[in-house]
Amino acid sequence: MSCNILVTSISKKVPLLNALKHALKTLNLPGTLIGADTNPACIGRHFVDAFWQMPLQADLTCDTVLSFCRDNQIKLIIPTRDGELPFFAQHQAALQSQGIWCAISLASTIDICRDKWQFAQFLSSHKHPSISTTLTIDELDTPSYVVKERYGAGARTLKLDLTQQEAIQWAATLAQPIFQPYIKGIEYSVDLYVDRTGYVKGTIVRSRDLIIDGESQITTSHQDPHIEQLCQNVAHDLKLYGPAVIQLLRDQKGQLHLIECNPRFGGASTLSLAMGLHSLEWLLLEALDQPPPPFCRDIHEKRQIRYAQDLIIPYTEA
Repeated sequence: MSCNILVTSISKKVPLLNALKHALKTLNLPGTLIGADTNPACIGRHFVDAFWQMPLQADLTCDTVLSFCRDNQIKLIIPTRDGELPFFAQHQAALQSQGIWCAISLASTIDICRDKWQFAQFLSSHKHPSISTTLTIDELDTPSYVVKERYGAGARTLKLDLTQQEAIQWAATLAQPIFQPYIKGIEYSVDLYVDRTGYVKGTIVRSRDLIIDGESQITTSHQDPHIEQLCQNVAHDLKLYGPAVIQLLRDQKGQLHLIECNPRFGGASTLSLAMGLHSLEWLLLEALDQPPPPFCRDIHEKRQIRYAQDLIIPYTEA
């Protein structure tokens, strides 16, 4: 039995690609790892078995994806970019009807997670600890503000600890800003995996010790049953599927505040793989209709430090 994998929007997600190769090897599964990106010069193409220059999102159709997958005997698709998640959620049933498993949650779940205002309303309605989130600054009374884009990944447009005047000025530069109170605390990311039955198979809590451009460059695993249970409850209520990352913070009084949920494999989630959350292996097995083994957390905590590496390859001038 083999399992060819298509990973979309690979960009420079080398740790994820290497982790997938390791998962295939661990399971002793023959398979081709195909990376796709709209940029033919992306770094990731040097770390896959084959590369597909996929169409721009505006030109991408379900028929195009289905045709490529049939021609390349793809069993599993792993979308990695927030902006493409709605497309794959919308066409999940069509893909599955052709024997192609997609690591994606329901379209309704994706919609909630992409809309930070709607996500905050969802949390509040389900009695989870949320951060007050408003569409206008007048609705919020706080000494210090956070301003970010309402939709999509907002790390580059995020501004913290602003005065009201600064918040108004920054919001004027954004397409659809939202406003939140600025809360000091320790930030955490929680990697989890939800299987096809809706069961949260495992969770790993990790502190975000050094954050650059919205991603943890240094992150440390922690065992925290309170955070783990909270995120499992949120995942259940959201009806997540597959790998996901929930972000939250613990304030100076010890209270937890949920920030966002990314229903995909996270940038620093390879630490959780090393801790026993073998989400990529479980995805492969589910794509092949095989039951994944149980989650077994490593008893020794680990720290991950992300850094640049060099790859030297043969080159012949054309």
